[in-house]
Amino acid sequence: MLALVQRVSRAQVTVAGVVVGAIGRGFLLLVCAEQGDTVAEADKLLAKVLKLRVFSDADGKMNLSLQDIDGQGTQGGLLVVSQFTLAADTSGGNRPSFKAAAAPDAGRRLYAHFVAQAQLQHSPVATGIFGADMQVELVNDGPVTIPLRQTAAPRT
Repeated sequence: MLALVQRVSRAQVTVAGVVVGAIGRGFLLLVCAEQGDTVAEADKLLAKVLKLRVFSDADGKMNLSLQDIDGQGTQGGLLVVSQFTLAADTSGGNRPSFKAAAAPDAGRRLYAHFVAQAQLQHSPVATGIFGADMQVELVNDGPVTIPLRQTAAPRT
């Protein structure tokens, strides 16, 4: 699975003029399932995201995770948006190929699993709508943008 993590001051997703998901400080997470991905990759990717230490501590060092950023017992927000275009391959020319992306049904299942697990392990979690034409607004904090890939162990 692929993800693009953006540390944000705030972010929201709008579908047909209606805000369907919004967070304050936290991560906007664009997620893409690739062919062959399983729930194991989704679970490992989520664990990495939740433990990713890119928020500043009292000394100004990126040393805090999403779950550590507020000392008053609250956590940073997580806005999860499906984005199959992360699997784009532009090596063959100017028009991207998306062959590496999971088929829509498989992608939907893995996205739903990822979101369900995120909601069990973290709060608050907001989402976009899988497959919808979405408008994503964000204030990238830093800016900090980190690509992540969680691949399966070599298949035999």
